[in-house]
Amino acid sequence: MRKLFVFLAGAAALAQNAPDHPSVTVQGKTFTPRSILARNMGTPEDQSTAFPPHKIVGNVYYAGTKTLSAFLIVTPQGNILIDSTYERNVRTIQKSIEQLGFKFSDIRILLGNHAHGDHMEGDALVKELTGAQVVAMAEDVPALKAMKPGGKEHPVDRTIHDGDTVTLGGATLTAHLTAGHTPGATTWTMPVTEAGKTYQVVFYSSLRSPTVLTPPVIDEFNHSFAVVRTLPCDVPLGDHPSEYGMAEKYAKLTPGAPNPFIDPSGCRLEADVQEAMFKAILAEQQKAEQQH
Repeated sequence: MRKLFVFLAGAAALAQNAPDHPSVTVQGKTFTPRSILARNMGTPEDQSTAFPPHKIVGNVYYAGTKTLSAFLIVTPQGNILIDSTYERNVRTIQKSIEQLGFKFSDIRILLGNHAHGDHMEGDALVKELTGAQVVAMAEDVPALKAMKPGGKEHPVDRTIHDGDTVTLGGATLTAHLTAGHTPGATTWTMPVTEAGKTYQVVFYSSLRSPTVLTPPVIDEFNHSFAVVRTLPCDVPLGDHPSEYGMAEKYAKLTPGAPNPFIDPSGCRLEADVQEAMFKAILAEQQKAEQQH
């Protein structure tokens, strides 16, 4: 319990101590590095409190917390889970999946978004409870192997690379390497069908820039921003619900009304915010370097 308290206190301090400059304004909203981090993570309670589980589109469902996403993809041959989040949230995710009417034990494949604890720390427990195959982008494997909650070894059953696909029960997801936030940050895409129409779903990985940029990371982000702008998208999702306005869209869910999660016009908004911040951080850093 003490370790958990220290961790939560550390996460809160991280958000509070993050630099509050530079600032950027996108579509009338102003952001700073600190405000973006606070928006994404919320409070420690937000990170562990279930958001009402719900159908998003087709066979894609939300089963995460208020600020940490977990997506369930349902197929006739078993299900796919994207992101286990923190280990302490695994049972919360299980309960949400059961509330949706599905069995947690039917998870056959566990995918990850990027190798940070708030997204993939619970992988070992999910595998222990379900036997799911854990799939990870090669560039993130070293960080995952170092992630050992309670001393558990982090499972990696299949290592993938940019452009690889994962298929189960007629559902096919394509992995796109969108590095920068981590070396193996992965944006997943898949087509889904609803009411006879096909929609392209994009599970974006975080594009949030660190406040100190090295040349390799600069190159990674430049590549990743270009990649995400080429992805066909009708339904933008993200590893933090705030990145795609989940709460606001959920509030608009009404039987017979248009699905608010089908939002092509919102597909690039988060990339716009994060690229603007990345460029502002880079400009600030380059100016400081020139002054020295």
